[in-house]
Amino acid sequence: MSESVDVGPEDVRIIRALQVAPRASFASIAAVLGRSEGSVARRYRRMRADGVLRVAGVLDPGALGQSKWLVRLRCRPGSVTAIADALTRRDDVSWVALTAAGSEVTCAVRSRTPEQRDDLLGRRLPRTAAVLDINASAMLRQFVGGRGHYWAALRGTLTAEQEAALGDGGEPFAEAPVVAREPVDLGDADEKLLGALAADGRAGPVDLAAAAGLTPGRAARRLRWLLEHRVVHIDVEIAAAALGYRARANLWLRVHPSAVKSVGRTLAREPEIAFAAAVSGPHNLHAVAHCRDLDELFEFTTDRVGSLPGLQSMEVSPILQHVKQAGTLLAGDRLVDPAAGR
Repeated sequence: MSESVDVGPEDVRIIRALQVAPRASFASIAAVLGRSEGSVARRYRRMRADGVLRVAGVLDPGALGQSKWLVRLRCRPGSVTAIADALTRRDDVSWVALTAAGSEVTCAVRSRTPEQRDDLLGRRLPRTAAVLDINASAMLRQFVGGRGHYWAALRGTLTAEQEAALGDGGEPFAEAPVVAREPVDLGDADEKLLGALAADGRAGPVDLAAAAGLTPGRAARRLRWLLEHRVVHIDVEIAAAALGYRARANLWLRVHPSAVKSVGRTLAREPEIAFAAAVSGPHNLHAVAHCRDLDELFEFTTDRVGSLPGLQSMEVSPILQHVKQAGTLLAGDRLVDPAAGR
C-alpha cells in the first residue's frame, strides 16, 4: 500500500460520480466526464488499490428492526489499542476510532440481533478490566452518513447536469427513521448476495448470481428490492486524508430539544460533516467533522457550528487514529480492501 498517493482533480471527479451513482458503469461515467472508459477504469482501480476509496454494500440492521448505538469507552492508559483491535474484529462494529489523546475508544454498534447487542454492551465490555467507563447512546435519527447519503465536501465537483445524467441529481436519500416500522426478513440467498456486495459494491449481476445461487436476472431483481427497501445501501468509502483532510474530530453537541432536527439538517449540508445523528443521552447530537487542519477545525466549530440557534454546549474530541469506517479497516490513513487481508 502506497505511503503517499497522488489524487488529482480527475480522480476527484470520478469519486464524486461514484458518490452520485456508485454502480454506474465505467462507460456511463466516462461519457459524463468526457473521458475514455479505459481511463476511468484505470483510475478507479488505482485508487482502490491505493486505499483511497472503496465501494461496498453496507447492510442496515434498522431495516431488520434492530437499533444502532454509538459507544464511548474510557480506558486505562495503554489499553486502547488492544480494545480497538478486538472491536474491529466484530462484524457488528462498523466504526472504530481512538480519541482523547488515546484514552478513549468511540465505536458504532450495529448488531443484527438483540442478543448480539446485549452480549457486547451488557456483558463483554463491562467485564473488561481495562474499560473504566461506558457511555452507550441509541441512534434516534440519522441526518448524514449511510443509506445512500454521502459526504458533501465534493459537492460542486460536477455540474448539476452531469449529476442528473448519472441518474439521480445527487440527492439519493430522504430522511427516515433509523429503525424500520415494518422490518423485513432475509433469506439465505439474500445473505449470500449481501456478502458479495460487502466485498464489492460494484459487483455485476453475474458475480452476484454466482455468489447467491441465483440467475443473473433474479439476482438483479433481488438487489433492486433490497435497495428499495433500504436493507442495503451502496457506500463509497473515502480515505479523507488522501484528499487532504487530516484533522478529524467527533463533535458531541447538546442542543435544545426543539432545535435538534434543524441543527441536524444544517450539519448534514456542511461540507466538513461526514456523519450526523440525533442520539440519546447527555449529548443529543453527534457528528464527525473532516477538516484540512486544526485551524480549519477551530474556525468551523467556533464560527459555523458554535453560532447555530439552539446549541447549548459542544465537546470537540479530535480523532487520534481511525481504525475502521463503515465496516472497512484502515491501515494508517488508507482503506484496506478485505481481499488483501489484514
